[in-house]
Amino acid sequence: MRSSARIAGVGMTRFAKPGASREYHEMATEAGRSALADAGLDYADVQQAYVGYVYGDSTCGQRAVYGLGLTGIPVVNVNNNCSTGSTALWLARQAVESGAADCVMALGFEKMAPGALATVFADRESPLLRHEAVLEALQGDSAAPLAARMFGGAGREYRQRHGVADTTFGRIAVKARAHAANNPFALFAQPLTLDEVMASAPVYDPLTRYQCCPPTCGAACAIVCSDAFARRRGIAGAVAIAAQAMTSDCADSFGDSMIGMVGHGMSRRAAQQVYEAAGIGPRDLDVVELHDCFTANELISYDALGLCAPGEAERFVLDGDNTYGGAVVTNPSGGLLSKGHPLGATGLAQCAELVWQLRGQAQRRQVADARIALQHNIGLGGACVVTLYRRD
Repeated sequence: MRSSARIAGVGMTRFAKPGASREYHEMATEAGRSALADAGLDYADVQQAYVGYVYGDSTCGQRAVYGLGLTGIPVVNVNNNCSTGSTALWLARQAVESGAADCVMALGFEKMAPGALATVFADRESPLLRHEAVLEALQGDSAAPLAARMFGGAGREYRQRHGVADTTFGRIAVKARAHAANNPFALFAQPLTLDEVMASAPVYDPLTRYQCCPPTCGAACAIVCSDAFARRRGIAGAVAIAAQAMTSDCADSFGDSMIGMVGHGMSRRAAQQVYEAAGIGPRDLDVVELHDCFTANELISYDALGLCAPGEAERFVLDGDNTYGGAVVTNPSGGLLSKGHPLGATGLAQCAELVWQLRGQAQRRQVADARIALQHNIGLGGACVVTLYRRD
């Protein structure tokens, strides 16, 4: 019989700017110790570890956990671009549900360089070559950073289809900063006005500087265990993973749509699989952490995840349905835009936020009576992980 998986404990570091962080293994050790303490467990209880990062040599995962203990368990290094942390969580959940292990660590970290993401291996074909071909065909060339061109181009397409005002994208950044002001782990917690967002340096239409997530350093961790293990160890605060799905690119990523190219179809299919498996719909959600690497991606993700009807994302924003008092509180942590985006840690930081929300431990950013939470983490190239959590 398949075992259900639960999040027994979570932990994370405060995110930092590049150049202002500690060594990657020090951040990872802090996040791992916090998660173990949260679960009331020792590292000796962990039977497997999946450790995610994007930038680093091949056994950084082992170095990252050796600060927690030298127990000889299997340690698997994970890299799935910006969805790396959630991929580590997906693997940990599979290990538990298959019965291969009762207690597994999913750990993610990143130590990033300042500035836009850059190619590290210039001696081989880019894994995003097919995505770049779509970009060139639909948007032409530009000196702007590649990711901004891709997601900004998707925002342009959504604007053209549905008549969205540029300020609607900006309002998402204002909301992100307002939420982050209540998050002690966030990198940018200073509130911004809409005028400040729109007046910040243009990056790629419709995106301005404050509508782009910053390069970030940090770590986050989740301890995944079986129902039986949680009962046996008396872990009363374990949060159920009600459903989870991972998808990759289909043909719609390489057609005539920028929205499709940045993973809208991956997100939609993963969300549909999760809703079907859990027997609920998007209207049942209380809180969502979604992949807002740019304001444009948050906007199009409202549609992809079913948070609003197709084409109604602007109305969703203007009506305040993405924040407290609205339909579903979106990114109460401040999201990638304000909390930060250390690629390997992002998915697990989203997990930590939602576990705290479902336990009622989110302090000033707490969503009232949160019982059902959705996590959305996407990486171009491509992978999307959607996870549904439920409070008993």
